[in-house]
Amino acid sequence: MSDRPTRVWNGVTIPEAGVYVLDEAHKRIGFHAQHMMVSPVRGEFVRATATVVVAEDPLQSSVTASIQTDSIDTNNADRDTHLRSPDFLDVGTYPTLEYRSTGVKWLGGNDPIFQWARLRNNPLSRRGTAAELPAGATGTAGRFVLTGDLTIRDVTQQVDLRMDFGGARRDPYGRDIIGFSATAENNREEYGLVWNVALDSGGFLVGKTVRIEIAGEAIHQPVGAA
Repeated sequence: MSDRPTRVWNGVTIPEAGVYVLDEAHKRIGFHAQHMMVSPVRGEFVRATATVVVAEDPLQSSVTASIQTDSIDTNNADRDTHLRSPDFLDVGTYPTLEYRSTGVKWLGGNDPIFQWARLRNNPLSRRGTAAELPAGATGTAGRFVLTGDLTIRDVTQQVDLRMDFGGARRDPYGRDIIGFSATAENNREEYGLVWNVALDSGGFLVGKTVRIEIAGEAIHQPVGAA
């Protein structure tokens, strides 16, 4: 095995083709939505799995993900109970959110604006401290748009994830890893999540637009691994 299992594509160092699985210890599947029309409420899904298939042609790569709806955490027990209820995610009927990419578009490299620091310092980690994310993620190696289908409550809508590829390297344990972050916005009402309360001053209690914020690492899987 080479010391650096990478290759250069469009001037960017990318991983060799293969299957990469999301690292449970280095991930955040986050979101935020407006509350009372004035401030964001942030949260995350603690349990999720994802597989990245890096193709020989990077633009033929694909991603699939499954997110456990009952693992939603906004750091408020009463709010989380409501979000798990039929008013929102209805976790008893729909235990997962599913994502499957359908296309990849190259946007270029060397974007100086990168969101790792903000995501690393988000207080909503499993231990109540800042989540540890890739130490080398101080800049963006390349930018892509990942088009795919997001299914919530058996409703599927297209979502375009703007992805910042953080790089590829070998970690101290000899594992080949890739790092990334991604953002997107969608309208929750398109998935049937229409619960709301009108405010006397105008507007609604919960914003319709939800911003998705994802960051993590994925680990290369040996050929033939389950």
